[in-house]
Amino acid sequence: MKCTTSYGKEIIMRKSGANVIVCPAFVDVHVHLREPGRPDKETIRTGSLAAASAGYTCICPMPNLDPVPDCRENLEQELELIRRDACIQVLPYASITMGRKGLETVDFESLKDSVVAFSDDGSGVQDSAVMLRAMESAKALDCILAAHCEDNRYGDSPESEWKQIERDLELAARTGCAYHVCHISTARSVEAIRQAKRSGVDVSCETAPHYLLLTQNEIRDEGRFKMNPPLRMPDDRDALIQGLLDGTIDMIATDHAPHTAAEKSLGLRGSANGIVGLETSFPVLYTYLVRKGVITLERLVELMSTAPRKRFRLGEAPMDTATMDLDAVWTIDSSRFRSMGHSTPFDGWEVYGRCLETRYKGKTVYAFDNE
Repeated sequence: MKCTTSYGKEIIMRKSGANVIVCPAFVDVHVHLREPGRPDKETIRTGSLAAASAGYTCICPMPNLDPVPDCRENLEQELELIRRDACIQVLPYASITMGRKGLETVDFESLKDSVVAFSDDGSGVQDSAVMLRAMESAKALDCILAAHCEDNRYGDSPESEWKQIERDLELAARTGCAYHVCHISTARSVEAIRQAKRSGVDVSCETAPHYLLLTQNEIRDEGRFKMNPPLRMPDDRDALIQGLLDGTIDMIATDHAPHTAAEKSLGLRGSANGIVGLETSFPVLYTYLVRKGVITLERLVELMSTAPRKRFRLGEAPMDTATMDLDAVWTIDSSRFRSMGHSTPFDGWEVYGRCLETRYKGKTVYAFDNE
């Protein structure tokens, strides 16, 4: 049986003793690979291997690095590591502002040809005038600006997210900039983006698996439940799911954010923000959204593959495929992750869906049989 997504990509379903699909390989436009700067947390090599083992052939690392990729010299350090160590396509972001300090915009023109987009992820741009200048530069050079929306005046409350989104949407409407909102988590964010799309703003957005499957009700005093933005209320989760169904939310990204065990051992208050997500994303979403009838398999593949590829202008990749055994049942065990990070709220969950093979440019970069 063959099914197609709204972008025409075939999902080929075939029987080989089990329910197996071959689908377009996944794309994650929001990961943290920690190199250069913190190779004790993750490296280009370990992060790309983790991604390949989960069906991804393209990942986009954020610029909260040391040095920050805010100029050609700094960016080149990251690019050299990618050329040397990546087993799949790794397309980095440059920062929006120098040092990600939110004060002075980078030279967009000198960086645009070597990055997927611009972001200060991990920090919201607090000054509206700085964000306006960034959007004007992005518009002039036809670049995508991806924003971590967090107004520092409101702490980690829902207002911190949606108030800055509303500000940015006004600026995006004024400038015509291609604007992407990272890891949305609140109902008000969904509604603001929905209305902006209806009014013609060039906006897209992503959410992450943990915001779709977890709420504040599941939080325990453990570092594996500490992320930014934090988990929200059930009404927020329901609004996110509705956003998937009506097209307001364009894609699912993981915000894969590895830390050392020591950094995640300090409970909910003291631990570093961030969890890993590459190796759990498809199985948790397939198990708890698709198998429960919330969304279709075709929609999930669109959200994880064809939609991010289209929005971020990555071109088609017909030789990039993921083979998934949908009948495989297994228990998530973070100690077996290929990522150097092991902190996930999904540890111990029973899931369906295992990646059997990932092919990048027609070449096998991961095969389950080889484990």
